[in-house]
Amino acid sequence: MRISTKLILIAGGSALLAACGGNGILSRERPDEMAVQRQAPLVVPPDFNLNPPTPGAPRPAEGTASEQALEALFGGPAPRSSVETSALDRAGTASPGIRSSVGDPATNTVAKGRVTRDIIAAPEGDGQFASAVIPG
Repeated sequence: MRISTKLILIAGGSALLAACGGNGILSRERPDEMAVQRQAPLVVPPDFNLNPPTPGAPRPAEGTASEQALEALFGGPAPRSSVETSALDRAGTASPGIRSSVGDPATNTVAKGRVTRDIIAAPEGDGQFASAVIPG
């Protein structure tokens, strides 16, 4: 049994060494990692006689926040279709102070059910230990 184990180990080792032979993997052409090009030196651009910006003035290259958002989302302002215009006309617009009146306790709201009321009225707790009991 010892001779067969040695024979298997020798055959396996020779097979592994034969696999490392010159099949082109180790002798292929590679780029020389030591051949580094020098970067061109920094050059000061010519003076274009630009005026410094005035304090508080808007930047000329930038628009308002809504224009920037439209440009980022849709590629600029686009004409609305007749369906979209009709839907917007029917929906109307929110009053300007809507955000102020939403959080007001005197604001009338639609009843959403007992569960929602219990969740909203749940006492404040200490982070992960806060709990609300919802009667089922």
